[in-house]
Amino acid sequence: MSPLSAHVAAETSLYTDSNGVTVVTPAVEATLGSAAREWQASGHYLTDIVSAASVDIVSTASPRWTEIRHEAGLGAKYQVRDAGVEGHLSASSEPDYLSLGGGALLLFELADKTVNPVFAYSFTHDTAGRTGTPFSVFSHELSRHAATVGLELILDRRTSLFLQSDAFLELGDQSKPYRFLPLFAPEVAPTIQPGASLATVNQRRLPGRITERVPGRRLRLSLSGRVARRYRHSTLILFQRLYADDWGLWAATEDLRFVHDLGRRWALWSALRSHLQSGAFFWKRAYSATFSDAVSTVPTYRSGDRELGPLLSATLGAGARLGLGAEPRPFSTDLTLQAEGTATRFQDALFLDGRLAGLVMLGLEMEF
Repeated sequence: MSPLSAHVAAETSLYTDSNGVTVVTPAVEATLGSAAREWQASGHYLTDIVSAASVDIVSTASPRWTEIRHEAGLGAKYQVRDAGVEGHLSASSEPDYLSLGGGALLLFELADKTVNPVFAYSFTHDTAGRTGTPFSVFSHELSRHAATVGLELILDRRTSLFLQSDAFLELGDQSKPYRFLPLFAPEVAPTIQPGASLATVNQRRLPGRITERVPGRRLRLSLSGRVARRYRHSTLILFQRLYADDWGLWAATEDLRFVHDLGRRWALWSALRSHLQSGAFFWKRAYSATFSDAVSTVPTYRSGDRELGPLLSATLGAGARLGLGAEPRPFSTDLTLQAEGTATRFQDALFLDGRLAGLVMLGLEMEF
């Protein structure tokens, strides 16, 4: 019988940005399996402690709020010769949100483990409501199907290439129950500038606000590739992702990482990432409407989610890993510190034209 192997990891991260959002996330993960990795069972738990007072919340006369999200998951993996299967279950809950999901993955190791295809499918069902109101009284339902086809190629002893295609089908109501949008007269809407202040918007908008509404179906597709090259004391990783969906949104993401080994116990890395995207077909900085005694005309679809509008962002990060374990496996126990800073430019949105964000993570991993 193969001996057992265990892995335990704990991590705490802190996120903050210039929009008044702060998130503290402690997390723990454990894995138990055979030393030969024929089988593994794993579990994880994390808590997001979110505090926010963004301009969107303030604009609806709501005070600063704090909310806690709990997430837990279980996973299992079994390997037989050149094939393996994995499965996972997950659950996430907030006072006004519940998400349940699961999935499976099938992988193969062919041609002496130099050609490794991967096939995966997952399903998630989300229920969104309002705090203090039962889901039976008010809720939005959303189902997500995700399918992945990937291929890893070991080109030589130092170089690997991974290609992946993802398809997502989302069915249901994705509009945010708390998001209400200002409306403007047709002749006023074009004069509202990007980043217009809350005072300006309130002064020039029509009376009242309207709820968010987005299409009930979304098909999302992405293609990505990653190349990793190992040198004597360092590793270079290049990543590219192209994305498009039937909401008319397209995006391109590039990531460059360089990892450098400093002796047997230290590893340092730096990262640079960029992201550029267009807006959804229904996205407008300022939505217009007309009202009369008999007829009112409002946009069929409308959203205040800046992530659906055109934007660009750049991220710069660095990290260090210290091996604390005994020789000959110094990284059987390791301490990791990572920090990232992101600057985002919203090119066609109200209230904010940019965001600065920072993320710091501290983690401890042990394998025995």
